[in-house]
Amino acid sequence: MQTTYKILVVDDDADIVELLQYNLTKEGYDVTHAENGKEAIAVATQFQPDIILMDVMMPIMDGITACRHLREMPECKDTYILFLTARSEEFSEVAAFEAGADDFITKPIKPRALLSRLSAFVRRGNQGAADQNEVIQVGNIKIDRTSFSVFKGDERITLPKKEFELLAFLANTPDKVFNREELLNNIWGTDVYVIARTVDVHIRKVREKIGEDHIKTIKGVGYKFNTD
Repeated sequence: MQTTYKILVVDDDADIVELLQYNLTKEGYDVTHAENGKEAIAVATQFQPDIILMDVMMPIMDGITACRHLREMPECKDTYILFLTARSEEFSEVAAFEAGADDFITKPIKPRALLSRLSAFVRRGNQGAADQNEVIQVGNIKIDRTSFSVFKGDERITLPKKEFELLAFLANTPDKVFNREELLNNIWGTDVYVIARTVDVHIRKVREKIGEDHIKTIKGVGYKFNTD
């Protein structure tokens, strides 16, 4: 079980960086920082963080663009990315999840609330895999939780962590319909506030990679892994 999680704080506001570094270090996290998205990519390559806390609006490279680049890096494919922003409009949240974010928190930042979210993530990371089937085989789709790999026939498909978890959760009980709230609670957890649209975004991305026919929409209800 991992005991020390590495966190990269990305923000051009020195006061926010100082606040976060102080509180996170006090909780036992290994913390470093970057001042913009471009620098974050360079730092992440060497530091290989478990968690990235990143502002959206920054000079040189904004957080949304940086997140897309980070998700393409093998070092950050499964990194937990949480956006920090003063902007609360829904379109910003949707854009963040489209780019590959896992969570979204608005400023001003309340350290206690942030630490609670991070603790929930750490608990899920340490406990999650133990209670679930390690290998799921449904039709021509094989999902291996131990290696975070997905195969469609002989083709290996790479999915970011949340997309992988969503696919594995649905495939673990094929033909059972889950509504958006159930999927949000099981994949993102009850300690994280995300909008229902987040599920739709991730479902669309999974379909793009494994094929449209494997996850079926039940209109007005939710989604299921299809075995028809």
